[in-house]
Amino acid sequence: MSCNLTKGRNITCRDTVGGIKAIYFAQYDEVVTYAEGTTTEVGSLVTFTLGASDDIYKYTLKRGTASCTETLTGSSENGTVFYTPSVEIMLHKLTKEDQNQVKLLASNRLVIFLELNEVLTANSHNVLLALGLENGMELNAGTGATGTAFGDMNGYTWTFDGMEREPMVTVADYTTTPLDNADFTFQSIVTS
Repeated sequence: MSCNLTKGRNITCRDTVGGIKAIYFAQYDEVVTYAEGTTTEVGSLVTFTLGASDDIYKYTLKRGTASCTETLTGSSENGTVFYTPSVEIMLHKLTKEDQNQVKLLASNRLVIFLELNEVLTANSHNVLLALGLENGMELNAGTGATGTAFGDMNGYTWTFDGMEREPMVTVADYTTTPLDNADFTFQSIVTS
């Protein structure tokens, strides 16, 4: 039976932190191929290819302004299970450029990569997660707000969600900078 358990889990060390450092967007319809690892790398994205002229877009986030939650939903009666990832980000300051981007983001399905504050023990690289590989993530809720008092948030809160057959996956470790893996192919990472 392919759903046999394969390992247990002990209490781990208190050596992790929460939060998201950066979010990367790839347009879902530009994905040519992707693959998870086999045997020892199951649950790890090891290959990801966009078209040769397609970019990934990076948004650097302020500490404490983003989160990711994945909800598992199962039905004993129907014998089904699926996962609903959700990412919420806050961006400070209302701008005309962001107004234009929110329209574009809301019009597309996306593959989202999250660069976490958590680091790998072996080399201190940030942990990366991939969401929406099979069906894409969509910007389905958000606000733009001025705030009232001088100290209030002025900017955007955007929520992306999806529905997947499989849980989110960890991205294979990078060499120097996130997503520079040898088997990741795309034109460039656009930062501004």
